[in-house]
Amino acid sequence: MAGSVAASGFFPTPGSTPAAMAKSSKNMSGELPETLSVRGMVAKPNTPPASMQVKARAQALPKVNGSKVNLKTTGSDKDETVPYTSSKTFYNQLPDWSMLLAAVTTIFLAAEKQWTMLDWKPKRPDMLVDTFGFGRIIQDGLVFRQNFLIRSYEIGADRTASIETLMNHLQETALNHVKTAGLLGDGFGATPEMSKRNLIWVVSKIQLLVEHYPSWEDMVQVDTWVASAGKNGMRRDWHIRDYNSGRTILKATSVWVMMNKTTRRLSKMPDEVRGEIGPHFNDRSAITEEQGEKLAKPRSKVVDPSTKQFIRKGLTPKWGDLDVNQHVNNVKYIGWILESAPISILEKHELASMTLDYRKECCRDSVLQSLTNVSGECVDGTPDSAIQCDHLLQLESGADVVKAHTTWRPKRAHGEGNMGLFPVDSA
Repeated sequence: MAGSVAASGFFPTPGSTPAAMAKSSKNMSGELPETLSVRGMVAKPNTPPASMQVKARAQALPKVNGSKVNLKTTGSDKDETVPYTSSKTFYNQLPDWSMLLAAVTTIFLAAEKQWTMLDWKPKRPDMLVDTFGFGRIIQDGLVFRQNFLIRSYEIGADRTASIETLMNHLQETALNHVKTAGLLGDGFGATPEMSKRNLIWVVSKIQLLVEHYPSWEDMVQVDTWVASAGKNGMRRDWHIRDYNSGRTILKATSVWVMMNKTTRRLSKMPDEVRGEIGPHFNDRSAITEEQGEKLAKPRSKVVDPSTKQFIRKGLTPKWGDLDVNQHVNNVKYIGWILESAPISILEKHELASMTLDYRKECCRDSVLQSLTNVSGECVDGTPDSAIQCDHLLQLESGADVVKAHTTWRPKRAHGEGNMGLFPVDSA
């Protein structure tokens, strides 16, 4: 309503000009009434008779060609013809739509003003990248790429993303790859043909190299792809980079085999399943053979009297540690392994590489213990430059669940990659 009133001040509507109002407001003696101001505008119009109200509504609108129009007013005893001259404007050309157009224009201008006042632009350009984290398939359908923003709850005491955070990103991209490719059936990464045969994927080996750890609000880009591993296995590789700089963060490779969900026994890969995943195989390797050979394998016997040994007992899975296949998620095993690592290593060193051999799954009612042996060997021959550890996660009954080997490097100072957190009372 405010818009229409404002518009009428610039675009006069028929029958609302001062001349017409003056003519129609003359009394029988030819004088103007007292309610009409010196500018020709009625300040407080008197209520006209009912007959004049009806006649006013029945007045004809001006012609669209802008010619003179005679308006008639009816009194109690005679009709009076009042000449009317209307300027040829846009609103006079469309008299029926003038008020509606003015209202729409006012609403549009108000909305435009509000829109310009909104701070809708992101503070960082990388926030527009893969905003919803859906990911996409690239490189002729052989590689899946997804971006992740490091959240505040994903960083640890040293202000960088934990190894569990990065491992969760690996697992998430693997599942989203299968889903985006249209191969996700009823299971944790199982294809439709696997679901028909009650088969699921289980990881048997993981190797990873960490070059540096991202910090809070960093955007990381994860590429993943699959390849064959022998007759009945599948290899999946990952390459994590910093989105802005392109710097490598982590490289990883893994081997997966099939297990019957009911019998919990390993199974051969059916030809139908191979036909599903075969077209997506990519022979590229994230970790080269030379790099893989340098990664020491877990020892067959972790308990060694000549090394320092640390143990953590009474580890039990919680309901939240189980995945949809009702077994403990493989990322949880890594957390249990590091439970027995000495705090002196965790404070001054960061994980540089890890090799894990998965031997047996554990259930919700399992009770485990974690063992870590710290070796005095150095990777590059420099004393105290790096530390190697052997780990064993086993059931209290003695059955091995996971064997692992890790290497640790001193934390880098701020500006060299990572922001190491040193004890406040170290001085």
